[in-house]
Amino acid sequence: MLKKTLLLLLLFFFAITNAQKKINLDEGWKFHLGNSANPDKDFDYGNKLLLHKSNVFETTIISPKFVDSTWTKVDVPHDWVVALPFVKSATHEMDSHGYKPVGGLYPETSIGWYRKHFSVDKKDEGKRFEIQFDGVYRNAAVWVNGFYVGTNFSGYVGKSYDITDYMNFENENVIVVRVDATQSEGWFYEGAGIYRHVWLNIRNNVHIPEDGVFVYSTVNGKNASVTIETEVENKNLTSSKGTIYSYVTDRNGKQIAKTSEQNFTLSVNGKTTVKQKITLNNANLWSLENPYLYKVVSVVKQDNQIVDKKKVNFGIKTVRFDANEGFFLNGKHIKIQGTNNHQDHAGLGSALPDFMQYYRIKLLKEMGSNAYRTSHNAPTPELLEACDSLGMLVLDEQRLLNSSPEYVDQFQRLLRRDRNHPSVFLWSIGNEEQNIQGNEYGKRIAQSLLAIQKKLDPSRTSTYAADMGNDFKGVNEVIPIRGFNYRQFAVADYHRDHPNQPLLGTEMGSTVTTRGIYEKDEIKAYVPDQDITAPWWASKAEDWWKLAAENKYWLGGFVWTGFDYRGEPTPYKWPNINSHFGILDVCGFPKNIYYYYKSWWTNEDILHISPHWNWQDKIGKPIDVWVNTNADDVELFLNGKSLGKKVMPRNSHLQWQVNYEPGTLEAIAYKKGKKLTTKVETTGQASKVIVSPDKTVMLADGKDGTVINVSFVDTNGKEVPDANNMIYFSISGDAKIIGVGNGDPSSHEADKCAGGMWQRSAFNGKCQVIIQAGKTAGSVILEAKSNGLVSASTTIQIK
Repeated sequence: MLKKTLLLLLLFFFAITNAQKKINLDEGWKFHLGNSANPDKDFDYGNKLLLHKSNVFETTIISPKFVDSTWTKVDVPHDWVVALPFVKSATHEMDSHGYKPVGGLYPETSIGWYRKHFSVDKKDEGKRFEIQFDGVYRNAAVWVNGFYVGTNFSGYVGKSYDITDYMNFENENVIVVRVDATQSEGWFYEGAGIYRHVWLNIRNNVHIPEDGVFVYSTVNGKNASVTIETEVENKNLTSSKGTIYSYVTDRNGKQIAKTSEQNFTLSVNGKTTVKQKITLNNANLWSLENPYLYKVVSVVKQDNQIVDKKKVNFGIKTVRFDANEGFFLNGKHIKIQGTNNHQDHAGLGSALPDFMQYYRIKLLKEMGSNAYRTSHNAPTPELLEACDSLGMLVLDEQRLLNSSPEYVDQFQRLLRRDRNHPSVFLWSIGNEEQNIQGNEYGKRIAQSLLAIQKKLDPSRTSTYAADMGNDFKGVNEVIPIRGFNYRQFAVADYHRDHPNQPLLGTEMGSTVTTRGIYEKDEIKAYVPDQDITAPWWASKAEDWWKLAAENKYWLGGFVWTGFDYRGEPTPYKWPNINSHFGILDVCGFPKNIYYYYKSWWTNEDILHISPHWNWQDKIGKPIDVWVNTNADDVELFLNGKSLGKKVMPRNSHLQWQVNYEPGTLEAIAYKKGKKLTTKVETTGQASKVIVSPDKTVMLADGKDGTVINVSFVDTNGKEVPDANNMIYFSISGDAKIIGVGNGDPSSHEADKCAGGMWQRSAFNGKCQVIIQAGKTAGSVILEAKSNGLVSASTTIQIK
């Protein structure tokens, strides 16, 4: 019995060690800026011949022996642009990217060099080695041990390279990456650098390639038929044969179904796709309320031993788009309540740790949003994982409407990478291509991309985000789901003329607001924090949402935007360095428009008064008071005196003109007979700092972290909404601060503080600090101090 047990353990160990390994390479990179205009300052790149012979690198930066000991040590994800100063400029490229000195005009800060030293186990010699970059912005050229292996043009879709032939098993290996951000891909802040994860994949010669498992399903009553397509390839120098099977587990890892083993034979460099089916009884459907995730494991065997296995999360759901009745998820009618978002966050730029994806999606769900558009580019994989886990639909978008080999390759990589995510309910083939969307060019390109989408993912369909009104010629002739960017006034006419084409607001709203500001300020470049200001091409929240909410043929829509983002300042330029479009600011602090959407996007009891009630310089003068609620009626009181009762119109708000006097402004509302109350009060000056961590336990993995929000109270414990005090942060224990912010769209304070001297002024009562865990268990104490105020601290446990 003992011998049998040992034999089974040895076989299990052999199977594990022969299966695929995925090693994270995020830590221990070296970084140095280059220069796009001067080869002498770009480590002689351009002066030396590097491409005329293989492995010829002379004494340049490409050489594995190049000395990089004085370079800056960084871990990836890394965005070098977020740490650069703001630079005033009159060029549109600069203001749209947030006035950071990157691009052709700034050669000294637009090239970044990265080097990574690593070793591999000699026991793995004979296997296949692949380097996987999830995202590098942008135009990233890669060398391994002096060999050029390729360049990824895209700043958003990751790319992998087989580096087997270049591996060194006796000494360390060196990866060199030259990142060229002199040209941009978007018109918003994009950052620069290796801003997503890097992996080393080690596989057997017969293996499942990257993104080689595709899972999709059909639902029949309570049961589901799951189809598993597994690709296997042979990199041996002789033909190979084996078997492949798959099994499904529930969310707890319990195996619940398994296919039979299917034989395959592959020639040298041959590939095949094995299609297998499994029936799941009483299937749990993935939904917004219960985002149930199954796992499928595909297993490759040779000589009765496991040589590779691949695990993939998937969900089972049904989706229906009806041109007259709207959108249905698992047969349930749902109005799409979405937001558009770029991928940067205060203090971090575009290099977001994984925990930040979950934090941001959680905030959007709390608001009532159920869908997320990845405008206008392939998202980081961890964003989709957060949406899968938390229950958020995703409109996954291609960067450009273009059918050239480069963009077809990008689209194919996007489809293959993301098609297993249950959160992805719809693809977008592009956004606002004004020069071609209304003509034959756009139509033909759209047809080509749609054919690719249907081949690689027949389980879904596509839309296109068109800033067009009641126009049909071009892309709209062939796109399955008509997308409207603004032009909400034309949706009804388009539906009348094309009643069989489902309609979706791919980009709506664009109200511009500055959190906590109530008067237009052209000097500081602020706009009022109410739903009153929108650019000429956009609309206020109430203008579009009433139409979407009250007409079934609207599938729903995506607001521009969920979060503020760096760049694209509107309606002002400098000193503005980020947008005002967000329902939440760049830190994720709610603006007043947040409560409008939450009132009508959730069933929660919402009653919110704005503005705050600190207006000592306006005693006796009228204050415009807004109430956002989903109650039936509201009565407003100032210091106990009624200012009148009003009925709450659906999908709207209420307003009063109130002559200011210090004290308490209270609202009393009734919702189906239930009494709701809220108030705003005049406060004193800030006397104490308050810190509020999003979570108080972090994993000791060097990657987990938490967001800590800072606010203030006066001597009576009332939160002070207009405090702008400077906060100084310090931290003890095995953790580090990685960014600070305050949501001020005109703040030029540093997101990354030099020398560890972390500080940030509050903006209208709030600021934020983000910390990341180390790898040692224990306590971490974050302290926040401000001159003249009682300081605050919080303890975070690392486990």
